[in-house]
Amino acid sequence: MSRYQDLKKNLFGGTQSNARQFGMIFTLVAIVLLFQVLTDGLTLSSGNLIGVVSQYSYILILSIGMLMVIVAGHIDLSVGSVAAFTGIVVAKSMSEWNLPWPLAILFGLVVGALIGAWQGFWVAYVGVPAFIVTLAGMLLFRGANQYIGNADTVPVPEGFRKIGAGFLPEVGPNTGYNNLTLLLGLLACAAVVVRELRARQVRQQMDADPTPMWVSGIRLVIMLGVIIFATLRFAGGRVGTSLPISGIILAVLVIAYSFYTRNTAGGRHIYAVGGNSRAAELSGVKLRRVNFFVMTNMGVLAALAGMIFVARSAASGPQDGLNWELDAIAAVFIGGAAVSGGLGTVSGSIVGGLVMALLNNGLQLEGVGSDRVQMIKGLVLLLAAALDVINKKQGRFSIIGSLMRPFQRGDAPPADSASPPSTDTSKADKAATTTS
Repeated sequence: MSRYQDLKKNLFGGTQSNARQFGMIFTLVAIVLLFQVLTDGLTLSSGNLIGVVSQYSYILILSIGMLMVIVAGHIDLSVGSVAAFTGIVVAKSMSEWNLPWPLAILFGLVVGALIGAWQGFWVAYVGVPAFIVTLAGMLLFRGANQYIGNADTVPVPEGFRKIGAGFLPEVGPNTGYNNLTLLLGLLACAAVVVRELRARQVRQQMDADPTPMWVSGIRLVIMLGVIIFATLRFAGGRVGTSLPISGIILAVLVIAYSFYTRNTAGGRHIYAVGGNSRAAELSGVKLRRVNFFVMTNMGVLAALAGMIFVARSAASGPQDGLNWELDAIAAVFIGGAAVSGGLGTVSGSIVGGLVMALLNNGLQLEGVGSDRVQMIKGLVLLLAAALDVINKKQGRFSIIGSLMRPFQRGDAPPADSASPPSTDTSKADKAATTTS
């Protein structure tokens, strides 16, 4: 095998990886470089990157929950209204009930869980389609938000604002950078190196062909370079700013949900239900439990996103949450999820969300009006989906259909662990016939 083939096959891990499977990542890089040139270097400045993370972290958090809903074969149209309703309830609990802000955050998560469980009950145990349930929820909780808040804004205390507008504090000697951000960057670099070494060790223990050392070296250089660059940018912002607290919350959620979807039976059950619910049920997967969980989980993450937005805005208002569900859904589909369910990754959804966030940010920096921004975002989403459908029909490479492969080791079950729906159904039917 030539060096070029080795590089194309193994650069980002996994035997099926190649440059085409990273089309959306390359699109993200192209968008960044384009606006970096058009804005004379403003796009990758410390202040702008910090602002992007702070401004769009709640949408990326929503996309994590929306991914699991879509992978399970559903859709949730109520997340914006649920986030707004939770925000006003939490703001009222602090302003009128004098609830301490840490308890108010826990209270908000409980409210989100109850709303998610309410909608999950109708979806999982009554059998009403999630589209209808969440459409009703969108109207119900939007109205409840305006009813409870009297269509007015409710301010929140300073301590609560930290989760949406706070940054890592300055500690230690004066290095010209935020020391805690530098420390997190070093830990991330160490984690990448350890993961690479462990991956090579596992392949050796399985008597598999190891990735060429020079390819591993290039992969590490690229990943460490990205981490170091981002660390210095976030640590080098103006005094008083650094990595946003909301960005840390997002990173923790990405790691936790990536682990859940790839390493636990519950995560694999979600993919199984979305891929072929009948075969999954015959193989022992509890469909109702899975559907109830994804809807409840979406309620919790919507509540968290709503509180982060309210904290960043310093007040809860009647217009909070408008069209958030559309942004979250767009991020998931651009990031590789299938409309029919069973396909998608946490990493891909974050990449899709960043594509939309940086596109929106770059257009704003260029002074493009909000009306044209919405039109361009809509066209980008439509073109991404249309290109994928056309490529699938013509038997060519499909970005959305295969974006999950580069992240198989990180987010989703291996491709060979799931059979095509027709095969699964036939096996399930044979098993049912034999049993009977």
